[in-house]
Amino acid sequence: MTQLLFAIIISLMSMTATAKSIVVLGDSISAGYGIEVSQGWVALVRQKLNETGGAYSIHNESISGDTTAGGLARIDRALSLHKPDIVIIELGANDGLRGLAPALIKSNLAEIARRAQQAGAKVLLLGMKIPPSYGKRYTDLFYNIYPQLAAELAVPYVPFIMEDVALDKDMMQADRVHPNAKGQPFIADRVWPQLLPLLK
Repeated sequence: MTQLLFAIIISLMSMTATAKSIVVLGDSISAGYGIEVSQGWVALVRQKLNETGGAYSIHNESISGDTTAGGLARIDRALSLHKPDIVIIELGANDGLRGLAPALIKSNLAEIARRAQQAGAKVLLLGMKIPPSYGKRYTDLFYNIYPQLAAELAVPYVPFIMEDVALDKDMMQADRVHPNAKGQPFIADRVWPQLLPLLK
C-alpha cells in the first residue's frame, strides 16, 4: 500500500513538472466581456486542451479595455508568475479604436512577443480588425500590423479571430463590438489550428 501511494505521488509530481503553461494576454475579447467567463473562447480552448489528454494549464491574463501599452506593462509579471511555454497575444483593437499610430501599436506588440520569446515561450499572435469608418488607409495599416509582425518574428498568427462572427448580428452583443456566447466557439475554432502545433 505504501509503495502504491509513493508511486502515485511520484506520478503526480512528474505530471506537474511536465505540464505546459499557456498565457493569454488580451483585452475584452479574451476576457469574456458581457458573458460568463466559462463561455468565452479561452475557456473553450481549455476544454480542447483537456480533451487532448495532455497536461496543460491556461492562464487568462486578459483585461477589458486593455491596450498594447497595457499588455507591455504586464507581460513581465505574467512571464514571471506563470513561466509559460506559450504566450497568446490578443491585443491592439483598443489602440486602433483610439486612432493610435500603427507604428506604435506594432512596436508594443513586437516587444511583448520578444520578451515572451526571450523567456523561452512560443508566441501565437491573434489578429484583429477595426471598423471601416476609420478610413481605408488607417484600417489597412492597422490590419497589416499582424502579418508583418508574424513574418518578422517568425511566429504563427490568426489573421482575424472574429472573421465569421463580427458581421453576424446573432453572434454579437448589442454593442456590435463584442461577440456573445454563440460566437465564442467560432473564435476558439480559429485559434485552435494555430495553437495545436505549438503544443508539440
